[in-house]
Amino acid sequence: MQLEATTVTVKKVAFITGVARGQGRAHAVKLASKGMNIIGLDICADIPSMDYPNATEDDLRATVKLVEAAGGEIVAAKGDVRSYDDLRRVLAMGLDRFGRVDVLLANAGIIRLSPDGDRDQTWVDIIDVNLTGVWRTIEVVLPAIRAGGRGGSIVITSSTAGMKGVGTDKAGAQAYTAAKRGLVGLMQVLANQYAPEMIRVNTIHPTGVATGMNLNPAMEKLMAEAAAGGKNTISAMQNALPIPILQAENIADAVAWLVSDEAAYITGIQLPLDAGFAIR
Repeated sequence: MQLEATTVTVKKVAFITGVARGQGRAHAVKLASKGMNIIGLDICADIPSMDYPNATEDDLRATVKLVEAAGGEIVAAKGDVRSYDDLRRVLAMGLDRFGRVDVLLANAGIIRLSPDGDRDQTWVDIIDVNLTGVWRTIEVVLPAIRAGGRGGSIVITSSTAGMKGVGTDKAGAQAYTAAKRGLVGLMQVLANQYAPEMIRVNTIHPTGVATGMNLNPAMEKLMAEAAAGGKNTISAMQNALPIPILQAENIADAVAWLVSDEAAYITGIQLPLDAGFAIR
């Protein structure tokens, strides 16, 4: 009797920061539905200088259930992208479970647009999370991608602020724009450096997305002021298309394509997901 050979399909693995809710969760669920396993971390704690709550451990547990329901496996843990120890610990957990990393989504980020608060601390925390935290995430995870020798994909979450700055005296908005623009430079350097290894690096630039970063009392107050004709940080941020805000799943759809084999020739780009914000 002749036995038929069987082929074992090894799933690709995506490392995602800010995975407990919002865009990070949407990315995890979408990629799981496409056949990937997930390694994810989220701070699951508030940052005092910010004016809205971060995700919670309950949010992280909910992400785990959603990923599993979508057909994926997930290693998820609390971790701060500002901490090398946290990043290395979660990566080690994921490698112990899955043995590889193919995709990195450096998604974690914070924002503050309201006028009060400690300006210097606001600046420091936003730069540390949104720029330095992305760099540290890549420092820790990129060697695992390179070790596979299969190429890979890194997608860095920038913002419309990474393409176009608007006038503001708010330290949080200044820091946010500086960090998100800095990510473009980092992306271009890395895309050039690792292209010979077929490791692709790109930034995405979403407009406003319906996540905890935007749907909270502090942001809703600014939106109400802008809607009433007031001049604030929000009032200058308008999309060209009549779409006031995108859903996290809209961004996840684009990212799933960008990390797929269908986009294997795309690296070093700034992909606007902005309902025409950049052309206004």
